[in-house]
Amino acid sequence: MSDVTRILNAIERGDARATDELLPLVYEELRLLAAKKLSHEPPGQTLQATALVHEAYLRLVGDELQTWSSRGHFFAAAAEAMRRILVENARQKGRLKHGGELHRVELGESAVVAGPEHVADDLVALDEALEKFARKDKLKADLVKLRYFAGLTIPQAAEALGISHATAERHWVYARCWLRVEIQRRRTAFHSK
Repeated sequence: MSDVTRILNAIERGDARATDELLPLVYEELRLLAAKKLSHEPPGQTLQATALVHEAYLRLVGDELQTWSSRGHFFAAAAEAMRRILVENARQKGRLKHGGELHRVELGESAVVAGPEHVADDLVALDEALEKFARKDKLKADLVKLRYFAGLTIPQAAEALGISHATAERHWVYARCWLRVEIQRRRTAFHSK
């Protein structure tokens, strides 16, 4: 049994001191996962890896008692918390009150360059498709969350989910295709209105 699993078991038994022991053990790994995820965000991102980790950790060990059966289960919950935070942040940025469709322009740039679709919009579209996918196939949706939002590799995600590497590979290919089709279907339906 790993130290993380031992501490998670202590937290489940109600040992309040165990939460203080958990953060130092998982912090660096969570920060690396958050930094990797945020590196794919567009320039001008206001959310930093440290803030993402702290917010996710607070959600995980907050007021409500959480239970995790293993280290993998904890990191899956962390991935879900990070996903929710990033989606909330993307939705917040998309609101007209916060600039909505406006783009940040660096000084010296002579014209506004029309870029590809907004990453925030893509993240919201992915979140909506992922919610639908989770109702259809929770295991595959959890794999996507671990890969996309926590930045785990296929072998790491497979271990966290308790499935084989080959199964994780097959699930990953299927999930990516399903989500791509669903997001495209939603965009087509939206633009045809």
